Amino acid sequence: MKPIIELCGISKIYNAGELAVRAIDDVSLTINEGEFTAIMGPSGSGKSTMLNIIGCLDRPSLGSYLLDGIEVSQMNEDDIASVRNSKIGFVFQNFNLLPKLTAAQNVALPLIYAGVPVKERMERAEEALAKVGLAKRIHHKPNEVSGGQRQRIAIARALINRPPLLIADEPTGNLDTKSSYEIMALFTELHRAGHTIVMVTHEPDIAEYAQRVIVFKDGKIDSDRYNDKPKTAEGATV
Repeated sequence: MKPIIELCGISKIYNAGELAVRAIDDVSLTINEGEFTAIMGPSGSGKSTMLNIIGCLDRPSLGSYLLDGIEVSQMNEDDIASVRNSKIGFVFQNFNLLPKLTAAQNVALPLIYAGVPVKERMERAEEALAKVGLAKRIHHKPNEVSGGQRQRIAIARALINRPPLLIADEPTGNLDTKSSYEIMALFTELHRAGHTIVMVTHEPDIAEYAQRVIVFKDGKIDSDRYNDKPKTAEGATV
């Protein structure tokens, strides 16, 4: 399999007065194309810092990061923003939808930055919404749909640029149990379709939907295991 994420000797160091705090401490990690990986760990373990580095939202203090074969750890802000927009789709706990825009307009937003013409933007947005089961909600605004549907809109937006990597930060954190299962069913479908997914979660039952579970502790990888029988949408295993 081809690696999509290659981290080598990654450290993130914050200066707190005279102290140097290592939020990430000399971590090396490879994630291959098509893997569904969950990252877990207690508060302060480094999991969120690691996700920010993987998502090119923050840069490491030390080490090398290759994203889809591109060294990104030393890029300038403009170059890294371009890579981020083309290589990564983001799904956040709080959805991050603009309330005055329709579902289709929210989904189409990344295409504006990519310079895609209006007609094509809306066609692709409607197609993406159909793929997440919201073909009948394209003209609805975020306050007119449920929390689970808002997250589906966010997932459609994350996929609109057809990025090789999908990053999800606590994607079920604001959802009820039923909606959480529905969202994880969608991630399972996306994984089976070949998408690479990296997800941070503090919920062990949500992590069990992933093919691989990595646990952080004190800025280091505490465990890294493959899940032979990931959970299905109904909570059973296959």
